[in-house]
Amino acid sequence: MTSTLAQPSAALLRDRPHARAAAPRPYADPYLTGFVLGLVLLAAFVLVGRGLGATGAFASVAATAVDAVSSRTAQHNGFFAERLTPDGIWREWLVVEIAGVFAGGWASAALAHRLHITVERGASLGVTQRLARAAGGGVVMGVGAVLARGCTSGQALTGGALLSVGSWLFMFGAFGAAYLAAWLMRSAWA
Repeated sequence: MTSTLAQPSAALLRDRPHARAAAPRPYADPYLTGFVLGLVLLAAFVLVGRGLGATGAFASVAATAVDAVSSRTAQHNGFFAERLTPDGIWREWLVVEIAGVFAGGWASAALAHRLHITVERGASLGVTQRLARAAGGGVVMGVGAVLARGCTSGQALTGGALLSVGSWLFMFGAFGAAYLAAWLMRSAWA
């Protein structure tokens, strides 16, 4: 689901006769946004002593969930034991970061009058097919992030800022694969 459509339906406006659909604001300039993202990354290094990342937050939440169900399993499994936070899940930097990403994304869409729930898809693709493909792509990206030992924000942004050769190779591979996938899937958006 995405928040790109801003105009409410005519039926919705008829239900609220005094409501007016505000015109959506234009998207932010990508160069300015990239510059601000660089400042956020710098602030993360300075204030928290860590870079940005997303998959670590999901791993911490999964470890906490497994620990709640079976503490013995979580503590005897190397993957989960390494990610358990003794002071609670909200003391983990990446969990707070991802909560901020969700809150910031919602606030940005609301302020730009682009907050609307819809499924973006091409005319030749049904909603169920689109959601299935999105879920499949998410699983592939998640597996790839585990194999690469980091997601695009952890590998490309943080690793790239640290001039890690592996991170730069990952970033070029991810962009190349994305362009190839977009070319292969272009008929679904026609």
